[in-house]
Amino acid sequence: MMKILVWLFRILLFVALFGLAIKNDRVVELRFYFDNAWQVPLSLVVLLAFAAGAAVGLTGALTTLARQWRELGQMRARLKQDGKDGA
Repeated sequence: MMKILVWLFRILLFVALFGLAIKNDRVVELRFYFDNAWQVPLSLVVLLAFAAGAAVGLTGALTTLARQWRELGQMRARLKQDGKDGA
């Protein structure tokens, strides 16, 4: 039953986001430095901003996880060394 509810939620979310993308299909102009400009659909701008935010968030999470894994490895090595010394 839970799997059906999850898939129903996914389908509804997809339909809602797809409808949002269709409603926001107008072309917007992104202006950069040195008189550079791109003309892209608004839905693409929103998608790229979301993807960039997700990438930054994942990078932050992965750096924290890498630090924790390194500390855990050091603690395990210390415990293994203490176990050999104490025996």
